[in-house]
Amino acid sequence: MQKGKIGVTSENLFPIIKKFLYSDHDIFLREIVSNAVDATQKLKVLASKGEYAGDVTNPKVVIKLDKGKKTITVSDSGIGMTSEEIEKYINQIAFSGANEFLEKYKDDANAIIGHFGLGFYSAFMVSSKVEIISKSYKEGAKAVKWSCEGSPEYDIDEAERDEVGTDIIMYINDESAEFLEEAKILEILEKYCKFLPVPIIFGKKKEWKDGKEVETDEDNQINETNPAWTKKPVDLKDEDYRNFYRRLYPMAEEPLFNIHLNVDYPFNLTGILYFPKIKNNIEVQKNKIQLYCNQVFVTDSAEDIVPEFLTLLHGVLDSPDIPLNVSRSYLQNDSNVKKISSHITKKVADRLNDIFKEKREEFEKKWDDLKLFIQYGMLTDEKFYDRAMKFFLFKNTDGKYFTFEEYEKLIKENQTDKEKQLIYLYANHKDEQYSFIEEAKSKGYDVLIMDDIMSTPLINKFEQKFSDKKFVRVDSDVIENLIKKDSEDKEGLTWEQKQELSPVFQAVCPENTDASFIVDFQDLGENSSPIVITRNEFMRRMKDMSQIQGGMNFYGDLPENLNLVVNIAHPLVKKIMDDKTKKLGGKIEKLNEELSSIKAERESLEKAKKGKKDEEIPQADKEKLDELNAKVAKLEETKRNKLSDFGKKNKLAKQMVDLALLANGMLKGENLDKFVKRSVELIK
Repeated sequence: MQKGKIGVTSENLFPIIKKFLYSDHDIFLREIVSNAVDATQKLKVLASKGEYAGDVTNPKVVIKLDKGKKTITVSDSGIGMTSEEIEKYINQIAFSGANEFLEKYKDDANAIIGHFGLGFYSAFMVSSKVEIISKSYKEGAKAVKWSCEGSPEYDIDEAERDEVGTDIIMYINDESAEFLEEAKILEILEKYCKFLPVPIIFGKKKEWKDGKEVETDEDNQINETNPAWTKKPVDLKDEDYRNFYRRLYPMAEEPLFNIHLNVDYPFNLTGILYFPKIKNNIEVQKNKIQLYCNQVFVTDSAEDIVPEFLTLLHGVLDSPDIPLNVSRSYLQNDSNVKKISSHITKKVADRLNDIFKEKREEFEKKWDDLKLFIQYGMLTDEKFYDRAMKFFLFKNTDGKYFTFEEYEKLIKENQTDKEKQLIYLYANHKDEQYSFIEEAKSKGYDVLIMDDIMSTPLINKFEQKFSDKKFVRVDSDVIENLIKKDSEDKEGLTWEQKQELSPVFQAVCPENTDASFIVDFQDLGENSSPIVITRNEFMRRMKDMSQIQGGMNFYGDLPENLNLVVNIAHPLVKKIMDDKTKKLGGKIEKLNEELSSIKAERESLEKAKKGKKDEEIPQADKEKLDELNAKVAKLEETKRNKLSDFGKKNKLAKQMVDLALLANGMLKGENLDKFVKRSVELIK
């Protein structure tokens, strides 16, 4: 028997392995099984070169669980090791400056693995003792046994093993008893080993017989050794891609499209990416790409490998150029990773463009499911934005699709305003903004539907890119002002007339709501609606953005400002104006005369004090001026109150305001009930 010490200069190695090596202790099985697969494949390579004459036609890695002995054994039929090789590969861990290493990496478990290849030693995280029984493929080699109990001391002795290969026997410690459960081992193997290139066997398949589960004689193979991404695209049909997707995501809906990646320069990368049916809740969709290294599962958090917007995709990426165990800082700074990320972005854009050009009808049918993903990419990746402009689609309220270029040609003649800006009209809710959409169509305008969470930031980006283009929501102003052409002479009210009419309609605006109303008067034509409610484009966009960006809550907390535009050309509005004159004309005229007289006296006093210092103005004049200001304020308040009282009692004014609210989906609850009852009264 040979005794010795593992070649490290610090006694702290094993405590670090046990505590810091991996955040998830179950990875020990991945490491041991991966080593077994590597050994198996190396023997196949040697056999193909004529350096090994044994049978390599049915290799496999077998995992055995012995609950009674508290052991897990991983056996392979790979190249095996001689005692000299065990001494070289297992005992001499080539650390340079071990103390410096321990200090530098003790808090970064992944860096330990990535830099120093300590995969085998992960077994000591869960084991009180580990044994290796191995027989080398070399002619005349004898089996050897290595044993270590988690300290630098080890034993090497002769052993019995008929076949070439290696057994790793792990004696599970008390703290890790969970790994002695069959269900736990199955879970780990299914997670990390389901696509390894060598058959992984764990126990026997089971079936139900006479009301209970019994073992069969058939090996229970965990993995699929030749998954779809390892095959050539020409050898796969659409159904093969769909079946593989179901294997990855058994509960998911059918994907929209897929991309098969196969790159061998300047790095190695294979994989299949799928476009899922993306819902509005983006976060739910993330972390669905599975990252592999030579068919060994690494992680499903691939955000450091692919650009952020591509984390919305599903599927598999496999690259030997990305080590199994690396720190996040390594991924973020590694040049290969950056190249991979850039290449994947290009491949995704190219694939979408190919589908658009070759199968436009199919692409359009799937656009509503694809658009959120594409818009997210355009907002977060400039290179993708440039490529996506070839296949980005606008959809109008008639359900027709246009590229950016096609749509510009469609609307250029009719929707260019007097400032030579091209106006893109849009709605975010076809039903709620129906009347505004129809009003725009009656003018010969086309209206887009932009109704998802990414629309507002995308519109902002388009306007930043194109200074001669402007996006305007159809309910942001009356139709005449959406696309301002050459000015036309229209009927208008004087400032005094507006002052007298404004309280009438302000009095019937909703109270105790989250919105405030600004009353305005415009000539919209006698065939237009009597009252139109519009939303300020800038403020509404800021509020929309506040829903997406937490830092803009200032706008999100502001009450909504709505414009109540009264159409002074409409017969019903004129009727109210006439009614006001009949019922209040004399009273208002008398108040106006009194106000005019007082204001004239006030103006005379104001002129008299002009240019004088305060102390030069007689006290009597000051007191008289204060008295006159108080009288003006009181008379104007009296006037407003009379006009407001008239408005509150005017059912027609209230009815018209409620109709405008109803058209905007803003009339609800008690107010809606009152509107219905009032409507019945007015019809009688």
